[in-house]
Amino acid sequence: MTILSKGANVPVAAAAVRAVLDWSAGSAVPDVDASALLLGRGGRVRSDDDFVFYNQPRHASGAVSHAGKRPGSDSLDVHLAALGPDVERVALCASADGGTFGQVPGLCLRLLDPASGAELVRFDITAATETALVGGELYRRDGGWKFRAVGQGYASGLAGLATDFGISVDEEQPATGPGSRPVTPPYPAQAPQYPAQAPHYPSRAPSSSASAPSYDAPAPGSAAGEPRPRLTKGEEYLPVDMRKRLSLRKQQVLVSLRKHGVPELCARVVLVLDASGSMGGLYRRGTVAGVAERMVAVAAQLDDDGRMQAWTFASNPARLPDLAVGDLPEWLRLHVRVGQTFGFGRRKPPKGLEPGQIDMRTVGIQNEEQKVIAEVRDFVRAHPVPDPTLVLFFSDGGVHRNKEIEQELRAAAEEPVFWQFVGLGSSRYGVLERFDTMPGRRVDNVGFFAVDDIEKISDQELYDRVLSEFPSWLQAARRAGILR
Repeated sequence: MTILSKGANVPVAAAAVRAVLDWSAGSAVPDVDASALLLGRGGRVRSDDDFVFYNQPRHASGAVSHAGKRPGSDSLDVHLAALGPDVERVALCASADGGTFGQVPGLCLRLLDPASGAELVRFDITAATETALVGGELYRRDGGWKFRAVGQGYASGLAGLATDFGISVDEEQPATGPGSRPVTPPYPAQAPQYPAQAPHYPSRAPSSSASAPSYDAPAPGSAAGEPRPRLTKGEEYLPVDMRKRLSLRKQQVLVSLRKHGVPELCARVVLVLDASGSMGGLYRRGTVAGVAERMVAVAAQLDDDGRMQAWTFASNPARLPDLAVGDLPEWLRLHVRVGQTFGFGRRKPPKGLEPGQIDMRTVGIQNEEQKVIAEVRDFVRAHPVPDPTLVLFFSDGGVHRNKEIEQELRAAAEEPVFWQFVGLGSSRYGVLERFDTMPGRRVDNVGFFAVDDIEKISDQELYDRVLSEFPSWLQAARRAGILR
């Protein structure tokens, strides 16, 4: 076993190591958490997914993960042989919760052989007012790996440390009074502009309204006797521009259905939105808000009450309030929000949340599609309806739980649900791209396509693609007895 002083380094011959933070725990001693940053060239992360900490305990590659915590000790497993060639360093970090490291006695970082438990390296760390620090780093050198004792502290906490290495940290904004909202809006100024104070949408339409549109005449482009866009409850209270878009989009949904031979169709529609860290740009640009608004037209036309169940997910799934057409502007404002890494003090209550909002810290920032798939399946089984269910699942990729996702979707093939996945970009969709040719299912219950820029695709083309495989699944599912 080698004992290092600050700045010293030593070769690491093992293919994997366990990094263990130890300290003398006590009632007046702050708790300590271990974390790791996977760094590329230039000493920065490639994306927010390269941060392994208590809210994101496993890297997508599986190369770095939490190994368990007990009083006075927290551990990380690092499989050096599994790190991609673009990972130059792994920074082994620590953060103090409820105090500074000057109040943490006996702090040290040890490297162990995970197979034998033998101690390879030990570094005793001294600190004062810091609340986060880089204890040491594993780095590539001459085709192998070395460990350096660093001991660099940060008074700005784990958020400050993470920011220094390129993590996007959304700090909580101070509230200005009871019921106030965070200063930062949930999506940017470039997104479709909705009133800051959305109007109240009555539970039912008034007995008369001169401003409400008339739906007695056939919709444009439809002949007498053909199905027409449905008038959905609450639609007449939408802002005028949004109401016009919805009316046209419902007609385009009908056009797509007629192209596929199902002019009349009823289905429950479920929306799933990826909120992982890599989706941040799509949320900031308003792309995800635009996608949600466009999918409302599908639910408004297919669902008997026009409501759409909705989930968001990253490391964990979270069910959102149902999306009713009349609530669309306010729903987008409250619920179209990306997963967040802010609020590193896990035990602190969230600030600025409005009633019904999800604390996105609990959702996290990593991709775990299989969890939300399982939760949607549970919901469908617990709430059966006579109509089939269409799941509209939007993600920018980064799929890495291929085996688990395949297991969920194979089992779901016997359920009255069609899963339509839409890729927002072209980044590692894994098993989702292979389902069309994957045998062993009585029916093909999964559709997938990816687009480079969904905002550049016309509504008609988007609905044609979203609804292209659903009708053929309906026929196959009825023949197989999955649907009545």
